[in-house]
This record gives sequence, structure tokens and C-alpha cells, in this order.
Amino acid sequence: QVQLVESGGGLVQAGGSLRLSCAASGRTFSSYGMGWFRQAPGKEREFVTAITGSSGRTYYADSVKGRFTISRDNAKNTVYLQMNSLKPEDTAVYYCAACRYCTSNSRDEYHYWGQGTQVTVSS
Repeated sequence: QVQLVESGGGLVQAGGSLRLSCAASGRTFSSYGMGWFRQAPGKEREFVTAITGSSGRTYYADSVKGRFTISRDNAKNTVYLQMNSLKPEDTAVYYCAACRYCTSNSRDEYHYWGQGTQVTVSS
């Protein structure tokens, strides 16, 4: 069982930056691929980015490529999402998710989810 807790959301002006963190419980964190998804009001939850467990290979949705960076610190059981050049359309609840021995852009592949953190970008 893995428990995930996100933090770092908030209100920011367009063009600003935020850094989200996701702390995971458990002793096998490096065996989990980690992903960030987001859900805006009235929309489905969508893939943002993911990172593999040990090699640190990363994947991004086209909408955030070049602006967002995912990273992880396996010693701290934490994954990060650095968001730069934020736009109003980035406004959503952001969720981190864990997938054991896999990394995917499909939410159906992820076994564990955090409670989400709100990111609001004002224009």
C-alpha cells in the first residue's frame, strides 16, 4: 500500500511559477513510476507528466512540454512538479499517482492516487 500526499498548490498570476511536491509512504518508492494528472472543472482527468522509477526517464503532455519539469528524489520518497510560465488553462486540481513497475500516460494504469492540490492561474 502506498499513500500519496500532494502539496504546493495555490494561486499564481499568469507567467508565474509553482512547485508541487508529492510525498509517498513505503519502502519501495523507486519501484514505482510516478505521474502527475490534472482535472479542470467539467473536464476529464488528463495526463500531465510521468517519470520512471529508477532511471528517471520522463514523459510530458504536449501542452506542458518545455514549461513543466518532473523530478524525483528516491531517498526522500518524493516526486516534484516544477511549473513555469503558467497559463490560465493550467488551472486544475493536480493529482500525483503511483504505478508499480510501470510508467504510463493512462490513468487506468495507476494504482494509487493522492487527494489532489488546487492550482489556480489568474489572467
